Amino acid sequence: MSVTDNELLNFEAHGAAPLPRSQHHGFVENDGARIWYASYGSGPAVILLHGGLGNAGNWGFQVPALVAAGRQVVVIDSRGHGRSTRDACPYHYRQMSEDALAVMDHLGLVKAALVGWSDGACTALILADQRPERVSGVFFFACNMDPSGTLEFKPTPIIDRCFSRHRKDYQALSATPDAFENFVGDVSKMMASEPNYTAADLASIKVPVAVVLGENDEFIKREHADYLARSIPDAELILLPEVSHFAPLQRPEHFNREVLAFLDRL
Repeated sequence: MSVTDNELLNFEAHGAAPLPRSQHHGFVENDGARIWYASYGSGPAVILLHGGLGNAGNWGFQVPALVAAGRQVVVIDSRGHGRSTRDACPYHYRQMSEDALAVMDHLGLVKAALVGWSDGACTALILADQRPERVSGVFFFACNMDPSGTLEFKPTPIIDRCFSRHRKDYQALSATPDAFENFVGDVSKMMASEPNYTAADLASIKVPVAVVLGENDEFIKREHADYLARSIPDAELILLPEVSHFAPLQRPEHFNREVLAFLDRL
């Protein structure tokens, strides 16, 4: 049965589909934080990096599809998100990319494809830029790489429902369940000041990249996605119809088809 949750009513009430049971999960200590991960299946490795304020459980509709396609799938709770802890230092995307690399090292993954959503997409592209020999490709969904790429924020019922779910999940998973407001403030500071890639920075990226955007994205300018696709060598642009910033939840089957098609082209 296909899943459609365009208004995120189901996501707010119940979250994404539960992650499968993993026999290989735990924490990796890195730079003052404990980073939670879980691994599923076998085959070429794919790492899923969730969006800001979310957690690895937001990929519940993607993990089974990727495992069924013969992939080893790794999910990670970003620093300070979900089950992962943080220190008192400010958030930085570069540090989150180093956390993902630490998980790769812990799992013995020489190379992996990265699927990033929003903040996770930025983290993925930074990791690919810094360590291209470790990354086979980046599915870059719904993010900017400099401050000019974002739309003026306008609250909507869909955004409010997503935020409500994030609050519930944070309180259920975090080692600091009462610190959600501070968490939001600190992540928002990072979003407001990073990333700051120039066109020259983008031109130096050496791995295959798909720049992906929902046609109704609430946060990212369409022209910025066009600019990224032009600026990153040989990047492709993929536009997802009838979805927004939350496509992996709204139309997971469509999103998964695009991810698998990209992975098959690597």
